Amino acid sequence: MRFVKISQTEVSSILRLYEGVMSYACHGLFFREGEALADQLAELCKGSGDMLEGARKILIARGWVEDVVFDDGEIRVKGSIEADKENESPSCHRLRGILSRLRSIHGGKNARLVEVECASSGSPECVFKPEVS
Repeated sequence: MRFVKISQTEVSSILRLYEGVMSYACHGLFFREGEALADQLAELCKGSGDMLEGARKILIARGWVEDVVFDDGEIRVKGSIEADKENESPSCHRLRGILSRLRSIHGGKNARLVEVECASSGSPECVFKPEVS
């Protein structure tokens, strides 16, 4: 398996490029990309006991986050690679997809998350909570 490294500046630049071409429609694509990435993470964590802890370790090792805490009501992230100080609104779309899918796989039901706090808008961490229908 091979990996590609890109910088946080490059991640932010890609977000601005896509928003310039597709406006906010690209956020849904980033979310779906995150879901696909989470499917692979979950596969890697199969049989490891605690799937969320295994995914946490991989997310940290791959540079997506500095830390992530899975609580019952919310997920808290420090150091998201997608946090962009030049963006005043939540910008962790791929990570939201990753975490939503992991929570769904772990809980056995659809657990779509919404980012209620983001380091992009000055919060010390990114906070994800279940979307209310």
